[in-house]
Amino acid sequence: MLIHEIKSDMRFTQNRDLSWLKFNERVLEEASDSSVPLFERLKFLSIFSSNLDEFFMIRVGGLYDLSLLSETQIDNKSGMTAQKQLQAVYQAVQPLYGMRDKIFFNLEEELRQYDIFNLSMDELENPEKKFLQNYFGSYVLPVLSPQIIDAHHPFPHLENKAQYIAVMLETKEGNRFGMIPVPKSLPRVIYLPGGSVRYVLMEKLLLHNVDKVFDRYHIVEKTVLSVTRNADINPDDDILELEEDFRLRMKNALKKRARLAPVRLDVIGKLDRAFLQYFCNRLELKKEYVFQCASPLDLSYVYALDEKFPSATKRALSNLPFEAKQHGDLRKRESMFAQILKQDFLLFQPYDSIGPFLRLIKEAASDPAVISIKITLYRIDKQSRLAEYLIMAAENGKDITVIMELRARFDEENNIEWAERLEEAGCRVIYGIEGFKAHSKICLITRREKGKPQYYTQIGTGNYNEKTSTIYSDFSLMTSNMEIGNDANTFFKNISISNLDGQYTHLLVAPSGFKRYLLALIQNEIDKAMRGRPCGILIKINSLTDRDLIDKLSLASCAGVPINLIVRGICCILPGIPNRTENIKVISIVGRFLEHARVYAFGEGEDTLVYIASADLMTRNTERRVEIACPILDKTLRDKILTILRMQLSDTTKARRLLPDGNYERVSASEGKLFNSQMYLMKEAEKRKVPLYENGALKMLWQRFQVFLKVMQTNPRPDELCSKTQDTVAHSVFPQK
Repeated sequence: MLIHEIKSDMRFTQNRDLSWLKFNERVLEEASDSSVPLFERLKFLSIFSSNLDEFFMIRVGGLYDLSLLSETQIDNKSGMTAQKQLQAVYQAVQPLYGMRDKIFFNLEEELRQYDIFNLSMDELENPEKKFLQNYFGSYVLPVLSPQIIDAHHPFPHLENKAQYIAVMLETKEGNRFGMIPVPKSLPRVIYLPGGSVRYVLMEKLLLHNVDKVFDRYHIVEKTVLSVTRNADINPDDDILELEEDFRLRMKNALKKRARLAPVRLDVIGKLDRAFLQYFCNRLELKKEYVFQCASPLDLSYVYALDEKFPSATKRALSNLPFEAKQHGDLRKRESMFAQILKQDFLLFQPYDSIGPFLRLIKEAASDPAVISIKITLYRIDKQSRLAEYLIMAAENGKDITVIMELRARFDEENNIEWAERLEEAGCRVIYGIEGFKAHSKICLITRREKGKPQYYTQIGTGNYNEKTSTIYSDFSLMTSNMEIGNDANTFFKNISISNLDGQYTHLLVAPSGFKRYLLALIQNEIDKAMRGRPCGILIKINSLTDRDLIDKLSLASCAGVPINLIVRGICCILPGIPNRTENIKVISIVGRFLEHARVYAFGEGEDTLVYIASADLMTRNTERRVEIACPILDKTLRDKILTILRMQLSDTTKARRLLPDGNYERVSASEGKLFNSQMYLMKEAEKRKVPLYENGALKMLWQRFQVFLKVMQTNPRPDELCSKTQDTVAHSVFPQK
């Protein structure tokens, strides 16, 4: 199969944005999965909504800009123009709103069985009505900023994602319109007195009392609305090119984001045609850009609800608590440097704690032998211990270099604040390379040992964020290998002088050699297949959109290379297409933890090459970002990663299989007992006194896993093995020590 025969073939590819909407639909499915605890399902619904908000702000906003610029730019996976893509997206989103509303009210009904009531104003008891009347008069009415829209009061700017009460008023001169911003200074949730958890949302209270605000008018129609604006700003735009200070450019860009063009209007209820048309005209929106909802427009309030739950109710409705374990091979009383010098360590978060890495940085901050620390930061916690340790190190006289990416979308303000604090403490802060986001995850510590520099390198698949490390699934390697350390040192030197074309022994670095080398590794598997040798490709990523890599994977499939892809989100390749992708299988896992790790494995058996990476296989990552992939040279650690990936390929509870038509189906339980890979790893972590893979325990774990699969296959009762039956079987196979 020649590459030119595949290049323009769109029979085995699909549009990235439509694929992303399928991913968010899988998130929505978790909200309706009865095996998921009730309050966790409500949180999945909130995640679905916030995902959709960001999708409209970024992806739809970007398509909107493209549709204004060019009608000739064609998507190379679907053949659609930007305008056609917009039409397809809006059409695909519409049914998701109906699904969300239905799931929301089903969940609300179930919550009432636990005395948790999100009340409408009509459901209030008399004492509650009196309480809210007093609350409205005392706390809400004094801070409202209502506005009539007329010749003297122009249509106001509606902030991105802010909520407003909108009214149509009858006057002698005809209908007029009014607006009330929902105050951000007041609590979103108003809890009512009493023993049960009974509450009213602020927008409901405002909507009910809007006649008290516009008391001179007859209210014809009223609603709650929210505008989503294009937030796809680029700090390198021409409008910003005169600003010399990059931090100032980012601050100006953030201000610009709040005023960009609307791309969506959400409204509560079905509105009068004239009322709806008025807002479409004012906001310059097409009617298909308007979504009428029954559920709240903003579900972010749900995360704090459980603070009011009785402890027994909270336990019944939430996931069982899980705390990451310390790595079993690491000894608390021994220096991290001494231990890493003896062997490489691989953390698998959230099952392993990020603690050992933080301990390494803290130890380095006060170690007299440590000369320097160099690190890339993309997203960090607002209360970051890591950043505090870096500040401590700088204050202790260490040479600290931080590659801080200010353009980490929606984390810009936090990154700007930390950049300023780090600089004030004496750290050298570099803001990446012009035009390329620094998305790599690498840290290099240089220590003087026996009169020579010794490198300690950490490379990971996830951000240095203590908060997300408890819910994101990521790998983190700590090694004293000097060749990798030399590569890391070269990397930081190159970034410091804006050199994107550096040469490396082990590391794959984008945008220069990363993609080229991956293509070569795929070609190597093709060559093996053509010679009849064992071959295979196993990749775990968040997204796959790069057309060149998609085409190369198709060629590998045509050559007979078995390819397994674990792609959580966007997947633009369609598996199972005859003479194109028949040897490709794709699954997606959406569960309690966000599958965030990126792993590339090539080959079979002892010769398998395994890389962990910061990069997904998206064009933005391979061509427009600074990314790093690192080989796992230690055989035990390599086998550990492959074992985990094989477990995920065996998942029959949270895994969905991508079909040739772009839809997903749950992996059938008839293929074996229900197996939840995340739950399995959690239970293993809970049972061991020390974390997974201590002192050669990998072999024993794999043997246990094989026994576990046999038990599932010989005792098929798939309807029962959700959690309780799985616990029973797992306990018999993995008894406590």
